[in-house]
Amino acid sequence: MSDKTSIEWASATWNPVVGCSIVSPGCTNCYAMRQAARVETMFDATHGKAGGGTPFLPSPYAGVTRDTKAGAVWTGKVAIVDDHALTKPLHWKRPRAIFVNSMGDLFHESVPDAWIDRVFAVMALAPQHTFIVLTKRAKRMREYLMNPWSRVNIGDRVGNISADGDNDHDAFVNGPWPLPNVILGVSAERQQEADERIPDLLATPAAKRIVSAEPLLGRIDFSSFFYVGAEGGIDFAYSHSKLIDGVIVGGESGPGARPMHPDWARAIRDQCAAASVPYFFKQWGEWAPRAACPSAWDGHDGLAFDVTHVSSPEGDGRNDVFRVGKRRAGRLLDGREHDDLPWSVAP
Repeated sequence: MSDKTSIEWASATWNPVVGCSIVSPGCTNCYAMRQAARVETMFDATHGKAGGGTPFLPSPYAGVTRDTKAGAVWTGKVAIVDDHALTKPLHWKRPRAIFVNSMGDLFHESVPDAWIDRVFAVMALAPQHTFIVLTKRAKRMREYLMNPWSRVNIGDRVGNISADGDNDHDAFVNGPWPLPNVILGVSAERQQEADERIPDLLATPAAKRIVSAEPLLGRIDFSSFFYVGAEGGIDFAYSHSKLIDGVIVGGESGPGARPMHPDWARAIRDQCAAASVPYFFKQWGEWAPRAACPSAWDGHDGLAFDVTHVSSPEGDGRNDVFRVGKRRAGRLLDGREHDDLPWSVAP
């Protein structure tokens, strides 16, 4: 975890629970699997240099991945970090937008409710921060937050963690719920995952709700979740209080990255604009159309390096994508950055 991050829509990451398992196509090339394996390797190397026989606590990343021919893959094991790492956000006084569990899924089926209670207790005790929680287990998230005992148990954890236990416990119990500084969201890479997860998200008590369509692997139609009527008013499939508050879109990066068709990103942008929903275009990923990355060409109408090329179904060349790498691809969509979010990233 770090109080700084390169993730464009956050200013810090916090991983109180680590480990996960693959549940849908969006997980196939998950960067967190590779990163978890690297963290474990670095931990082992550091301990080896410290000298034999030195007592140490095992890394929470031990055993959460296994090596395969395709690289590191989740084993399904999950672990919670020690109390020092768990309470890190309480020591960050300057407000941050914190991505919670970039190295796992807080609502994974193997994560006990008691661990989730502790995480929510820390978030309750750090109102200066905005916490963004994303999950692919939307049903588990809904069930946990709809359970009235969850708030009771979180309150008990607040009292245990806080130095001013009784007062902070009472303040939590009598304070706002759901927590106003916690944004809940689901990841949805295709229409199938959107249709499965967004209804549970909209039924979950939350101050704000978002959808992360990253990696975007297909077109997603949001019309069953928000719709702009003929008179300009918003007509929802759910009540007004259950509006999606923002959508993040991004292409895939890293080894084996799959291309994102530009029209998929444009379609979501246009739907969000019509419904006045903030839209954030995070990245093209490894693949991008020529217009997004002109610096990758040599000035003579040719690429400056060898690269894979994928023709668009339209066949007109305008939406062809090229594997130029995440850095060159950038995050310009039709000539501009799209940075709208329902929270502030700047610390």
